[in-house]
Amino acid sequence: MNTPLSAYRYAVYLAPTGAWRDLGRRWLGRCEETGTVLSRMVEADPRIDSWTRTPRRYGLHATLKPPFRLREDQTPAALDSAVRALARRQAPFGLPLQLQALRGFLAWCCADARGRCRVNALAQTVVAELDDFRAPADANELTRRDRLTLNPQQRQMLERWGYPYVFDTFTFHITLTDPLDDRSMHSAQTQLAALGGSTLHTPMRVNAISVYVEPEPGADFIVARHYGFDGSISDGAGARFMEDV
Repeated sequence: MNTPLSAYRYAVYLAPTGAWRDLGRRWLGRCEETGTVLSRMVEADPRIDSWTRTPRRYGLHATLKPPFRLREDQTPAALDSAVRALARRQAPFGLPLQLQALRGFLAWCCADARGRCRVNALAQTVVAELDDFRAPADANELTRRDRLTLNPQQRQMLERWGYPYVFDTFTFHITLTDPLDDRSMHSAQTQLAALGGSTLHTPMRVNAISVYVEPEPGADFIVARHYGFDGSISDGAGARFMEDV
């Protein structure tokens, strides 16, 4: 019997598309699809590397189901099948985005109530329907998260779902920086706005969900597989972690 090749952690993300993807990758300096480092523009601010250290490691994305370890009685192929089925039940939509500060870092967030309603519903479906694949958070994980300043509702989400920002505490966002001081925040915001220009006035197309993987503890996250709402599949560099080989 073959032993599944499991990644250390899996996550179900929304991978940005179109101009949003291209700008986000260039800003972070890394391609989440292949894991390769992308060259900065010649005129790039040297502080960007320090501003983007954590989001660069996780890869350009918006979180739907946060990183989790696969339960011992589950397999990568079973997860793959479940995500395929879930994706096929969804319908594409456009998502207007705007740059804003969120909990001390910069992110692209949803810019209108209709889009927020649709993407929140998608995130809730992903979190709930795929939770049987998540190994319970261990005591160390819960303690680390609980060191954050969490309100009672966020702590309840942490204990039930392994993450404090889901369901009623969820805010859709595409993380672009680490937490920044006021001066760095202003500089980063100005530079991102200038880079985006008028090309980002069109809503981002949402027509797939994606599984990213952390191959081993501390490794950079890479795309394993994109699951189109039309049933299509597109593999990234981590596709081997979605199959029982």
